[in-house]
Amino acid sequence: MPALDAFDAFLFSLSRAFCSPLGVFVQIQGCLICLILALGWAFAAYVRNREIKQMKDSMRCGNSFAFLYHDINKLEHTNQENLPRVSVVMPLKGYGEHNLHNWRSQITSLYGGPVEFLFVLESTEDPAYSVVSSLISDFKDEVDAKVIVAGLSTTCSQKVHNQLVGVEKMHKDSKYVLFLDDDVRLHPGSIGALTAEMEKNPDIFIQTGYPLDLPSGSLGSYCIYEYHMPCSMGFATGGKTFFLWGGCMMMHADDFRLDRYGVVSGLRDGGYSDDMTLAAIAGAHKRLITSPPVAVFPHPLSSELSFSRYWNYLRKQTFVLESYTTNVNWIMNRALFTSHCYLSWGFVAPYIMSMIHITAALRIYIKGYSLEETSFTSGGLLLVGYLAICTLVELLSMWNLTRIEVHLCNVLSPEAPKLSLASYNWVLVFIAMLVDNFLYPVSAMRSHLSQSINWSGIQYHLKNGKISKIERCKEMGPEKSYLGGKKLLYGKKGAPPKVSLLSSLARSMAQWHQPKKFDS
Repeated sequence: MPALDAFDAFLFSLSRAFCSPLGVFVQIQGCLICLILALGWAFAAYVRNREIKQMKDSMRCGNSFAFLYHDINKLEHTNQENLPRVSVVMPLKGYGEHNLHNWRSQITSLYGGPVEFLFVLESTEDPAYSVVSSLISDFKDEVDAKVIVAGLSTTCSQKVHNQLVGVEKMHKDSKYVLFLDDDVRLHPGSIGALTAEMEKNPDIFIQTGYPLDLPSGSLGSYCIYEYHMPCSMGFATGGKTFFLWGGCMMMHADDFRLDRYGVVSGLRDGGYSDDMTLAAIAGAHKRLITSPPVAVFPHPLSSELSFSRYWNYLRKQTFVLESYTTNVNWIMNRALFTSHCYLSWGFVAPYIMSMIHITAALRIYIKGYSLEETSFTSGGLLLVGYLAICTLVELLSMWNLTRIEVHLCNVLSPEAPKLSLASYNWVLVFIAMLVDNFLYPVSAMRSHLSQSINWSGIQYHLKNGKISKIERCKEMGPEKSYLGGKKLLYGKKGAPPKVSLLSSLARSMAQWHQPKKFDS
């Protein structure tokens, strides 16, 4: 039998150390994390799938508009004309080709009640200004939409500033305000579904939803998909949740008019993150946050989403944990910071250990070392087998949830180009899981130490959890949004638009509450 060389001796000592009680604990912990994620995604899939079955049951009973209402009687004119007024506020920054498709889906909603759309930008020099203005011009006789120039923020983030200017300009009779990001692609019945839940339960403080990422093929896009997936189970409860996504938030308009619970002052006075600030206010005042099962929105990612742009996005996501409104909020953020960092590296460590075990076993096989010197390898390979099984279960559960959410989006938007799982590369998904979980603690620690972030060309500095300084430089920011892309992920580019049943129905609904526009 050959003698051990220095490299093999070191490799085998590592493999032997990983078979110690502490090493076994770390590897079993990794298996448990995989199984817990799998169970969470399985429950989320059950909630989303239950909604699909309810819509299909309604369709079998003759309701071809089940994607709007389970009860077709709610589409009658007498019911639609009593719907409350909604103001949709969309803070914009930059422009990517996906954005136009998203904005078009937002303003062509089939909500039957009075609704206005307010696109809010910091200046007319923003690349989005001319595009939005042209879009509104195309629909000027069909929708109530306008562009608002908010000016530069001085005490809060530009997005928050745009949102607050939007609510100042909303219609005086609006009962609800819906905040949407430019990367939200609405379904025809989304506004109606959110409003129906608010009407059903007046105790709801905020209603929210969550994006379904459509990776473009780059590793960066898969890292963003993987980053969002664990959070998705918190938004798929079908009801009460503690999570809040700033991309879709419906609230009572009077909460802003009267500054209830300090929603305006909390955002205006040093607010960096809209969702984290409002979630903290909801927690402090024991207010209800809900997420209906239909509130899942297609989110195509850029085909040019490089790894550096992913890293910048991750930095923004970890930086929000550095902002807070109260001491309790600070404690909660520190707990999230610590637990997420621990679980992220706790997820990655077993795979590093498994690579050591596999490499050691291969060296034994190639070199032909004696069993006496390498008896520990069987235990290591057994742990590798357990981890492989748990990883497979986790990936299958993630695939199943994605499959069901893709199906749900197709049912909710029957005339849109069909989404498909065919483009998903599950090897890249697995690699992204390791990369993203390894980098999260690095990003979180950097955010904690720097207390500053570059967000779309604006440098924000925090002090005591609030924005204390804002620096602007035109050379610092891209013209395009970070996740918006230049190519469509589905559908043929340049295909001529067609007048559809849904478009006709949308026009009919607009006539009900804006008849003067159509008299001529």
